[in-house]
Amino acid sequence: MIRKVRKEDTSAITAIYNHYIAHTTITFELEPVSEEEMWTRIQHINEKYPYFVYETEGQIAGYCYVHGWKEKAAYNQSAETTIYLAPSHTGKGIGKELMLHLIEECRRYELHALIACITEGNEASYALHEKLGFEKVSYFREVGRKFGKWLGIVDYELIL
Repeated sequence: MIRKVRKEDTSAITAIYNHYIAHTTITFELEPVSEEEMWTRIQHINEKYPYFVYETEGQIAGYCYVHGWKEKAAYNQSAETTIYLAPSHTGKGIGKELMLHLIEECRRYELHALIACITEGNEASYALHEKLGFEKVSYFREVGRKFGKWLGIVDYELIL
């Protein structure tokens, strides 16, 4: 079931995100996030943008949201997408369901462009976004460093 995020989801969201911080280059964050910090982030995003979780059998299987892409006023109708799934729930179609729900909500918010900033080499994320109609629009080489390795970013865009 997809629903809006709630405070009690914070622990599960934090655990999912901290897994990706510790074990992958999917996020460029380097240090684990506390539940307090995560709740602050959730509140800040949720004040202006949609934020959803996918709940199954009482567990949070994943979450997604959008946030402002750039700070200047002319960018107000563009947003960056974020999606994370619990490792045990990847490859089951949950990401696609979450993103389709998020895209529809972004249309209701009258957003115009969605941008997905994906770490170079994240083939599963490339495939998901391409299935949803996102197009590759840019590539930045060696803009982040994690686990002793330089990493690039590939941007995908969907015009709503």
